[in-house]
Amino acid sequence: MRSFLRLLSAERLKLAKSRFRWLLPASPLLAAVVGLLSNPPAGAPPRVAFAVVLSGMSFLHAMLLLPILTGILASVVCRYEHAGGGWKLLLSMPVTRPQLYAAKYVLIALHLAAVQALFGALAAAVFYVRGFEGPLPWDMLLQSAAGGWIASLPLAALQLGVSLAWSSFAAPLAVNVVFTLPNILIVNSADFGPYYPWAQPLLAMVPRDGETFGALGLPLESLTVTVLGSFIVFLAGGLLYFQRKDI
Repeated sequence: MRSFLRLLSAERLKLAKSRFRWLLPASPLLAAVVGLLSNPPAGAPPRVAFAVVLSGMSFLHAMLLLPILTGILASVVCRYEHAGGGWKLLLSMPVTRPQLYAAKYVLIALHLAAVQALFGALAAAVFYVRGFEGPLPWDMLLQSAAGGWIASLPLAALQLGVSLAWSSFAAPLAVNVVFTLPNILIVNSADFGPYYPWAQPLLAMVPRDGETFGALGLPLESLTVTVLGSFIVFLAGGLLYFQRKDI
């Protein structure tokens, strides 16, 4: 356990040196701007009005920017090892491949949790700045922020596997963007949306108060099963590949 924590600390230091870390707050901040400018229906109850605002914030954040941020993190944590024989040097130390894989994945997951925590804090700030009456609907807010984080974990595992396989820094990012853009169409499909990893964060973040369409109307229980299944498949598949990868 102690060796894993040291490995995790070393991975954190490498990521801290990257300029890409400054991109992490960008998505929640842009979502907050959307929340401040959105117009809920006139005369709607405060909870319904906030659900509309939170939906607008979630669409920008979870449909486009959060999946792209996930791909950026996955590429950055593998960047140093792909340069100059870094994998051989790192694996010559007393660390195992599962430990290294787990450290990189946990680091991605922790940064995504920080992004979602910032999103939740800014959404709460939007609620108070806009002067909605009544108490803040914490259940809705926490379900959105935490649900988006949990639903991004399968995509993080998938992106980490792709970044481990390709030595190019830009190629995994390009693939991630290509698969992120169809989200706007795929979330309209109740048949394909729940199984599309790039759409799962949005499906988890959009509040379920009021009318929904396409895959956004999927019951939360069904979405949880789908996300859990994707997480197991992508995480196990990435670890198996890394175990057999010729370094």
